[in-house]
Amino acid sequence: MNILMTVARRLGHAFLLVLAVLILNFLLIHMAPGDPAEVIAGEMGGATEEMLAEIRKTYGLDKPVIVQLGIYLGQAIQGDLGQSFFYNAPVLELILGRIGPTILLVTAALTFAIFIGTMLGVLSSHKPKGALSGFVTLFSVIGYSAPIFWTGLMLVIVFAWMFPIFPIANMYNITLEGGFFVRVLDVLHHLVLPALTLGIVYIAQYARLTRASMLEILGSDYIRTARAKGVVEVKIYGYHALRNAILPVVTIAGLQFGSIISGAVLVETVFSWPGLGTLAFDSILARDYPTVLGILFFSSLLVIVANLITDIVYRFVDPRIRTGG
Repeated sequence: MNILMTVARRLGHAFLLVLAVLILNFLLIHMAPGDPAEVIAGEMGGATEEMLAEIRKTYGLDKPVIVQLGIYLGQAIQGDLGQSFFYNAPVLELILGRIGPTILLVTAALTFAIFIGTMLGVLSSHKPKGALSGFVTLFSVIGYSAPIFWTGLMLVIVFAWMFPIFPIANMYNITLEGGFFVRVLDVLHHLVLPALTLGIVYIAQYARLTRASMLEILGSDYIRTARAKGVVEVKIYGYHALRNAILPVVTIAGLQFGSIISGAVLVETVFSWPGLGTLAFDSILARDYPTVLGILFFSSLLVIVANLITDIVYRFVDPRIRTGG
């Protein structure tokens, strides 16, 4: 019952937050320089002032910003995110066609980063002054400092040019023939470099965070008591210590979901991954307000849902929260 009440309360807060995001994004986008009518006219090869006025009237750009905001909010509440200026298609249809690849990329990168980062942190905590611990520290500094696009380019040079192991563009090979499993393996093959690029910076953070948390927990009284009772080290590390050390990692992973999505924009651009990031990049260049606003709206929803899931997972991982401790 406590979890249901928490979810209901969070959903109420999420609705107000989404409404605020819609309003703020709309105002910021319309304050940006550039005229969508001129971009649309440019696609036609140029236009007169009369034609520009007609384009603004067709897309409702001739109305005051407050009126446009009211119309947009009314349509968004009904599930209508408008019509794309650039693609001449419903924004919702464009986003639903691209959101799958982005979720696949972000989920793969986050899962990979949490698993590898946690394992590195646990292993390095076993010998804090050993070679592995030093490697984790060095890797964390380099991984956290390197820009995502630079990491992607380095991986392309190493694994696609020097050692041509992985493809560097698109989500799948359109000329490939085969059944379902062949196509799944092809998508996974294309996913390796983008997911690795997006995950490396977070691997470094989770490794350092897990290492620090494990060292703190391994020095606590109940760990010393467990060792005095003869509990094997594998159980101490894998059950008693890791179960508590993973809590900060779960928290940070949920809070960083928004930054992972923003990082996906760069990764998708580097690897031509057909997700929301590529769609956002092209829409920004085209001054396609409805598409940009729709992408920001869906990105906000993903972040809110991720934070809600993080709260629920945290309650299952830490019994003290479930009992009100």
